[in-house]
Amino acid sequence: MAYSDTLLSEMAFAMKILGLTLWWLYITSQGATRAVSQSANGTVHIDGSSPIGVTDEDFICATMDWWPPTKCDYGTCSWGTASLLNLFIKNSSEMFGFGPGCLALSRWDELNTFFGKAGAKIIFGLNALTGRTIGPGGVCTGAWDPTNAESLMRHTVNSGYTIHGWELGNELSGNGIGASVAAEQYSADVITLGKKVQEIYKGFDTKPLVLGPGGFFDGTWFARFVKGAAGSLQVVTHHIYNLGPGVDEHLIEKILDPSYLDGEAQTFKDLQSIVKSSGSGAVAWVGEAGGAYNSGRNLVTNAFVFSFWYLDQLGMSAAYDSKTYCRQSFVGGNYGLIDTNTYVPNPDYYSALLWHRLMGRRVVSTSFNGASKMRAYAHCSKNRNGITLLLINLDNTTTVQVGVSVEKLTLEQAVRLTRKTQFSGGYREEEEETGNEMSRDEYHLTAKDGDLHSRTMLLNGEILQLNSSGQIPPLNPRRVDVLQPITVAPYSILFAQIPISLPACK
Repeated sequence: MAYSDTLLSEMAFAMKILGLTLWWLYITSQGATRAVSQSANGTVHIDGSSPIGVTDEDFICATMDWWPPTKCDYGTCSWGTASLLNLFIKNSSEMFGFGPGCLALSRWDELNTFFGKAGAKIIFGLNALTGRTIGPGGVCTGAWDPTNAESLMRHTVNSGYTIHGWELGNELSGNGIGASVAAEQYSADVITLGKKVQEIYKGFDTKPLVLGPGGFFDGTWFARFVKGAAGSLQVVTHHIYNLGPGVDEHLIEKILDPSYLDGEAQTFKDLQSIVKSSGSGAVAWVGEAGGAYNSGRNLVTNAFVFSFWYLDQLGMSAAYDSKTYCRQSFVGGNYGLIDTNTYVPNPDYYSALLWHRLMGRRVVSTSFNGASKMRAYAHCSKNRNGITLLLINLDNTTTVQVGVSVEKLTLEQAVRLTRKTQFSGGYREEEEETGNEMSRDEYHLTAKDGDLHSRTMLLNGEILQLNSSGQIPPLNPRRVDVLQPITVAPYSILFAQIPISLPACK
């Protein structure tokens, strides 16, 4: 428990709690061998004229789920006591299992005490099936009954708990998973939720967000839903398990295939278009993303290799103006950011933490010419001038020497232009080039012993592990001459902070 509090506070991300209507979540193995090393050149082109997206401050988000210890997939039981109802409960007789379940108010009080200590912002998913009749094929009829949700919200307000948002339902959009609700009815139900939030939080300067539908993207369904819920819906949430079942023999092959990764871009693009054209003022979130459904796969979705998928998803979603990205899960399953039993961070925890510390809110347009298996994203840096590049090398043999161009300038020209200090009458060139002004900070992430299945990550060659007190290790960069090419090793990830000034970052 001490680890969990510490890690959650350190990350300072928004935590999204899935509702009681969770239906399905869905595992692979494939080795990766090193061949003869080779080298290639490439160039990252930066267009810094204006941001192409702006994320929320709490872009990094993680879920907590309801699955009991008896939730097993393909012969593996990976949830342990990670359920909201079981986490930190030491008496096994009190643990929740499959069957009719209830979130007791006393448990809700305990959870809110924990969340408050951790400093997490909470999104809670409400049961959207109450009041409905589930017919053949899982098709639901009837309107949502908000009585139970209203009772929970009033208790929450009366207890002084802060909830960042209330989300209606889980995976009921389109054809649904186990059950489905028509878009027009779902819109009406979200309007009902919005009215309840306005009523219960009357007089509050800041009211919780209203989110939905928390399901898999279906363009036609989502367009009708967003249009119908305009005025009440503030966040459009969708789920991503684009790698298929965790048991898939080709899971790692998919993760390392740039073309496969690019496939999800269409979903982000289509949802961005729907949200913008609706004129509703709503924004898009990834409300839940575990990559591989049915709890992921041990030594893949909790190992170094999954950071290729995860960080690529973060970069891609932000480039299409997604405001928040909620990872399934913070703890539980084979895709938790921390281990289900020990609470020790998995590699993706450190990937998320580095993103949170280094990547600012403004997204900069980026393209890459050269090595075909290199992925590149850029944001304005967080809490410092310049930009932060994220480079992901999916090639197992090629070291890539990466140059940087900024619009029509070389990196050297861009750096020297940045070094000009503005005064009221114009600019002057600073005379000395010392300290950090002509260097960049690099964070190289690799797998221990080069094993993609390793659950140990190295930062600049040093193992990332908790100290004896359970504290996160320092994440220290390597300082490099800013004008030197960026070296990205095979099967590695790199964050590079470059001191150049762009209009997009002002």
